[in-house]
Amino acid sequence: MQSRPQAAPGTFTAFARFVLCGGGVGLASSFAVAALASWIPWGLANALITAASTLLATELHARFTFGAGGRATWRQHAQSAGSAVAAYVVTCVAMLVLQQLVATPGAVLEQVVYLSASALAGVARFAVLRLVVFARNRLQLAATARTARPVRAAVAHAEVQPDAVVLCRAA
Repeated sequence: MQSRPQAAPGTFTAFARFVLCGGGVGLASSFAVAALASWIPWGLANALITAASTLLATELHARFTFGAGGRATWRQHAQSAGSAVAAYVVTCVAMLVLQQLVATPGAVLEQVVYLSASALAGVARFAVLRLVVFARNRLQLAATARTARPVRAAVAHAEVQPDAVVLCRAA
């Protein structure tokens, strides 16, 4: 069964949903990166978790956040991945700066820096996803709404014509 397109939510609603979905996935990802980094290099752990979380978040954003009305397309996944690469760079740079400034940062400080960088990148991703990646769906929905023909109900006509003056006052 295919989902029908739904009306796109307003900016505030979309942002709240983005924070809920993307933030939830991001928070889980931060713990997953920390856990995986104990076995493999941090950069590789971040790359793997970023790829997996981007796929999951893009699906959530398509279905829930931006009202795309169904699964994300391959084009949307590719565009979302581009914004995720930028977010990956931001988090890596933040962690490299932290490593340069603090010889042995604790886990809490690492999480604070990582989540802060992720939040900053997340705001930028919201703008990209809303204005570029899922904008086509909103434009298609708007075009569909504009070109849709109104349904006209059949009306029984009375035998007597109404007075023109009455019609003018009613208008």
